Amino acid sequence: MKFLDQCKIFIRSGNGGAGSVSFRREKFIPNGGPDGGDGGKGGDVWIEAVEGLNTLIDYRYQQHFKAKTGTHGMGRQMHGANAEDIIMKVPVGTQVFEEDQETLIVDLDTAGQKYMLAKGGNGGWGNTRFKGPVNQAPTFALPGQDGEERWIWLRLKLIADAGLLGLPNAGKSTFVAASSAAKPKIADYPFTTLTPNLGVVDLGPEQRFVIADIPGLIEGASDGAGLGTRFLGHVERTKVLIHLVDGTQEDPIGAYKIIRKELKKYDPELAERPEILAINKVDAMDADARKELAKALKKAAKKTPYLISGVTGEGVRELLFVAFGIISGKSTVTEDSDDTPEAAPYTPWDN
Repeated sequence: MKFLDQCKIFIRSGNGGAGSVSFRREKFIPNGGPDGGDGGKGGDVWIEAVEGLNTLIDYRYQQHFKAKTGTHGMGRQMHGANAEDIIMKVPVGTQVFEEDQETLIVDLDTAGQKYMLAKGGNGGWGNTRFKGPVNQAPTFALPGQDGEERWIWLRLKLIADAGLLGLPNAGKSTFVAASSAAKPKIADYPFTTLTPNLGVVDLGPEQRFVIADIPGLIEGASDGAGLGTRFLGHVERTKVLIHLVDGTQEDPIGAYKIIRKELKKYDPELAERPEILAINKVDAMDADARKELAKALKKAAKKTPYLISGVTGEGVRELLFVAFGIISGKSTVTEDSDDTPEAAPYTPWDN
């Protein structure tokens, strides 16, 4: 299934049915009087967040949603039926914006949440409603009210507990594959990941969380370079960020600073989110190189980096327990000074 995280659609609620002008005409009833019924209500347009969806691809092929008009009133005081509502089902985490793409209408962040986007018009009154001692035979009725119409934008922000950050080819997809049952595309060239991937990390009974693999950022992403910051919205709901730095590249310190710079440009609040720093691909480094890089990165980032390898699995499980501790509120990430010893990783038996 193709991944689509934003789209523009047109919605229109139904018009109300018109009221009826009718008079009762039966044998032996000379003064039957008016008996026109009311029109039915037009259909509403609703949007609902449901589980089991993770893309807006359905709205790429159908972009217009128009509810039907209510049934018109009829004689013998028969009211028209209300038109059926339209319910658009979207993934949990979908946001609805006005056409300007800035005004937020609703944020559907919980399963089952439902919101009316356009209300159908009320049905018109039949001439029965207007009879009285002064006007005993009204010859007019009201038309139904018009429905509402608008263009809106749907924007999906995946619901994940932890988000992966790093330059292209930092080993994020390999890390997700090593820590969950997800099978993202893995290759030895940059920009292997073109769309976000989700994986469920299972550390034991009642110790599960969702991790999001975001396509790699590059310098200038906030200005549109590479894939830009289009997919960074998918980590806005996360409770912790896992920042992977490729330990085998020429300038790991510079790589860390590039991501932090682009993150702050995109959203300063997101840059303040708890972050776990990890040096990846340590299986290709000797002991001295590991120690030297960890010391230098610790000095630059003011936090102790974890040493991991997505290929061999070294240090991955320990890092995942640290992430789960932050997600569950049992531990926090604290900044370190140069002489601060490494904090012990969170384990499920800690109290």
